[in-house]
Amino acid sequence: MARYRPADLTKLRRSTARRRASLVDARSFGRPLTRRSRIPDYLNALPGFLKASDWRALLDAIVRARKRKKPLFWFLGAHVLKCGLSPVIIDLMRHGYVDLIAFNGAGAIHDLEIAHLGRTSEDVAAGLENGEFGMAQDTAAWFAAGVDSAAGSGSGLGEGMGQYLKRARAPFKRFSLMAQAHKQEVPVVVFPAIGAEIVAQHPEFDGAKVGAAAHLDFRLLAGACRHLNNGGVVLHFGSAVILPEVFLKALTVARNQGRVERFTTANFDMIQHYRPNVNVVRRPTLTSGQGFSFTGHHELMLPLLAWSIKSSLRA
Repeated sequence: MARYRPADLTKLRRSTARRRASLVDARSFGRPLTRRSRIPDYLNALPGFLKASDWRALLDAIVRARKRKKPLFWFLGAHVLKCGLSPVIIDLMRHGYVDLIAFNGAGAIHDLEIAHLGRTSEDVAAGLENGEFGMAQDTAAWFAAGVDSAAGSGSGLGEGMGQYLKRARAPFKRFSLMAQAHKQEVPVVVFPAIGAEIVAQHPEFDGAKVGAAAHLDFRLLAGACRHLNNGGVVLHFGSAVILPEVFLKALTVARNQGRVERFTTANFDMIQHYRPNVNVVRRPTLTSGQGFSFTGHHELMLPLLAWSIKSSLRA
């Protein structure tokens, strides 16, 4: 004998789809593009749902920030440089769409190698096997020169790197974010994790100088965060831990000294990690502002974002 009886579906209270509220409406569907379509056509053809809506909302926030003369900060993990995206950021910088760049230590190291060699990134597995990973003496010397420049001028680490690259005979400095930012007078702040980057393996590495210069960069970032109030935008690409943690602390300092609210943040990454989403997207905008998360490969998403920004700000 069955313990339970089947439900009688003839006794259901039913409604009609005509009167029911619907989340998807054909009037908001995407539209196909043609071979003659341009980026404004692409943006207008996006469907009005989910991440497409978020994309438009982020672009609207960036446009408002420019109109209000509010800053646009770019937090860049090292992988962004390894994807060959430096020229895209440099172009945005020249058009006035970058007001600050934040790197982790690895980002600065890759940028230095790009400036001097036009190439970067080694085979970690092969080098680790025989103890040669990260043992490039010239890379350590370039980093140390930037640190010495910062110490000598009383500058932050990012500014010191820019000063060094300005003087250095680096044949590919046109591809260097730190060199071009220094030329364009765009602030760069660098946050190394001592022991986590290859330069710490070398005798040229001076932890005291590195720490002092990086701490000044932290103070500079905290001061810059105050200008995000009422309309600034933070774009974060590809740092799973360091930059989200630094941003959270810098924002705390800024809020301790004044109001910093109603700004926009966005995290872009191939995989959505805990700290970028919590420390960049959610917590800073919990009571005001807006935060977005976009998933995709940097080499696709960042050029698309840059193209969208330039198109939206020309409109």
